[in-house]
This record gives sequence, structure tokens and C-alpha cells, in this order.
Amino acid sequence: MKQLFLCWKEKVHFLGRGGRRIWLWGGLGLLLGLAFPAAGTAQPQFNADSAFAFLVAQTNFGPRNPGSEGHRACLQYLVSQLRKYTPHVETQPFMHYDADRGITLTMTNVIARFRPELTRRILLCAHWDTRPVADMDSPENAHKPILGANDGASGVAMLLEMARQFAQNPPPVGIDIVFFDGEDYGKQGDLQNYFLGSRYFVKNNTRFFPMYGILLDMVGDAYLQLPIEGYSQQYAPEVVQKIWDLAQALGVYQFIPEINGYISDDHVILNEGGIKTVDIIDLAYPDQTNRYWHTLQDTPDKCSPRSLKAVGKVLMELIYVVER
Repeated sequence: MKQLFLCWKEKVHFLGRGGRRIWLWGGLGLLLGLAFPAAGTAQPQFNADSAFAFLVAQTNFGPRNPGSEGHRACLQYLVSQLRKYTPHVETQPFMHYDADRGITLTMTNVIARFRPELTRRILLCAHWDTRPVADMDSPENAHKPILGANDGASGVAMLLEMARQFAQNPPPVGIDIVFFDGEDYGKQGDLQNYFLGSRYFVKNNTRFFPMYGILLDMVGDAYLQLPIEGYSQQYAPEVVQKIWDLAQALGVYQFIPEINGYISDDHVILNEGGIKTVDIIDLAYPDQTNRYWHTLQDTPDKCSPRSLKAVGKVLMELIYVVER
């Protein structure tokens, strides 16, 4: 569920007239760090083709809405893939009662840890479930589950590729990857029945207290635009500045240094639970109609390895260079 409550464009404080010098100094520091990395630091390159293959592999299971066969098959796939890259993989099952349907569903968060001995840690997360109804589609399709190539598979695909890189080149900071279930299960406007996996994770959290978290959601669209999400700026402005400044320094134009609305997503739950988290999310399609969101048209052909590469480039530099 990505509910866009308010949409306007506003220059962020550190990019306004008075903040331009701050960005230039910050950008210079980032560029110096990129030009002179620490000796012996491995800096793997994000493989966009590999990430896109992970995206397609998920959609090959069909819709992954809780209770479906695709959901069960994809869970096994995610666990088996992560176990190729780290022995520290666990599942976090929980139950959810659907009062409308009169059924109880089992949902599962998937957690993978890299370098668990380190105290300096970053949380990377995405939701792996897909919406059970195409409620933004035509009336004849509105009751059908979506494939969720962008809304679901893209963020997970990026993190699977990053996990593969972490296994080959241990990161300089600890990394915790969490795939949340049940993010998109509720009815439109009923926020209490969305973000089920992140709610359970926060309620039962006794071990995960990272420096900050990054949520990836809808990052695969072929016409990717990543303005700053409003709650991210509200809760974690210093993390927003770090990421968007880095993107500017790297010339990754898809990151747009403007606020473009407040979006309810898993990051709000994490922030309320004490984990400073930003949401890297695209809900700003060129025609501003969110044309594939929550429809049957959310398929791999609408996504692009180039978009995954743009986000992956920024995050790999953040982890291996900025946070080393």
C-alpha cells in the first residue's frame, strides 16, 4: 500500500538558495571519497541484469498475495536464494485474521544478516507480497490479484542482487535485509490492515537497532523518478540528505531533490518504532496518473534494468564508500 495523501513540490531546505553552498561542500566531500577510496576496500558494481533476472523470477510465480500458491512458492525461493549468500537467514511467521473473508492467513517476514558481529549496521528492506486486488484497474479486473513486477518484485530484486554482492565482497558495515510480508493486503483507505509485516517486526523487535534504514519500493519503473518522500524528510532528514547528495555527486538524475508528497508505507511504521528510515519510492509517473499502480499492467515489460542500476549504484556507493 502506497497511499499518497498530499502532493506538491517544494525545494528541500539544504537545496534552497541558502543551502547551495552546504551541498557543494557536501558534494565535494562525497566526490573526494569516491576518488580516493580506502586502500583495500572492495567496491563491487551493482549488476542490473542480475537484479532484473531476480525481478522476473518472482513474477514467474504469478501473483504473490498471501494465501496464494505464488506466495508459498516465492517464500521458498527467497529463503533458498538468501541462504546461498549468508548462513544468517531466518523467517518470522505471523498470523493475520481477515474478517471480511473469515479466514486466518500465515504471513512471513524473511530476514538475512551480513556481518552480524558488527555494531554499525544499516537496515535494507522491501515488501515481497503483492496486492490481492487490482483496485486501480477497470471494474472487470478490480477483483483480480496483481503481478506486482514494480510494486513488490523490484525492491526485493535489488536487495537479492545486493545480497549476492555482499557474499562476494563483505561490506564495511553490518547489513540486515528484511523482506516484509502483508504490506499491501488491506482495503484502500484502511491503513490498519496494511504494513502487517513491518508492524509485527517492530512490535517484536529486540535485536535490530541500526544507524538507519532504507526502504525500497517501486524502484523498477522504466521512467523512474525518485523525489524525496515527505515522511522520510520529516523523520530522517540527515539520511535523506546523505542519499540525495550522493546521487547528485554521482550524476544519478533519477533522484530528484524535491519533496513530492507524503506516502504511507512500511517506513512510517519503522520510524514510529524508533528506526530512522527513508523510503526510496517512485509514485511520480510522467503523466502523474500512477498508470500501472495496483493494476494488472504492473508487469516486467514496464520495468527496466537501467532503473534498478540507478538505485543500486547509489546504495552500493553509500555502503562501500560513504559508510566505510
